Amino acid sequence: MPTLDRHDAVFVLDLGDGENRFHPDWMGSVNALLDEVEKADGPKALVTTASGKIWSNGLDLAWLMEHPEQFPAFTATVHKLFARVLSLPLVTVAALQGHTFAAGAMLSLCHDLRVMRSDRGFWCLPEADINIPFSVGMGALIQSRLTPQTAHLAMVTARRFGGTEAYAHQIVDEAVPEAELREKAIALAAAHASKAGPALQTIKTRMYASVLAALHAEAEGGADARLVIGS
Repeated sequence: MPTLDRHDAVFVLDLGDGENRFHPDWMGSVNALLDEVEKADGPKALVTTASGKIWSNGLDLAWLMEHPEQFPAFTATVHKLFARVLSLPLVTVAALQGHTFAAGAMLSLCHDLRVMRSDRGFWCLPEADINIPFSVGMGALIQSRLTPQTAHLAMVTARRFGGTEAYAHQIVDEAVPEAELREKAIALAAAHASKAGPALQTIKTRMYASVLAALHAEAEGGADARLVIGS
């Protein structure tokens, strides 16, 4: 399960050492830890990483298929988490040490900056290959954070991007060796810790107003869960 550590002004949220799929309990834990970060006083920033070979493999589809009655609540929680991270009142850095797929890739895009391991691991939106269309909110998020060409390539072809290729396509801001990844992400976050506060949150919410509106609309009942899981 996710854990939270702190390095001076930088909080480090570790998503876990497994597949880190979006399960209700996992999302509940992530939200609880984000509550701790938001309540902390003073300069602060956030690094989100993981401990195993995977940063996040996306939605827990097996759980979803076993609990169809939970589809509306589940998809609402996913969209709310995206909106929350996208508009946090502090600078956020995703340190992608391993595979980052589907909803996991979307969560990485909610962060202000991304640093990815250069030698192993892929960033991918596989929905076209697994016949799962993006919700309107998800599509808006992806297209707001990537160049039009890269968004089209990622969404339509389900291309897998290694670290250096992800950097070349401006999906991530840096691609570095694994040994340097966490330190680089923490240093990058620390450099912006003084920016935390209401003004930064206002900047983000105004910058991504249409995306946040789309995500909140899905969360409030506008999305058909069947469009999220392709059923």
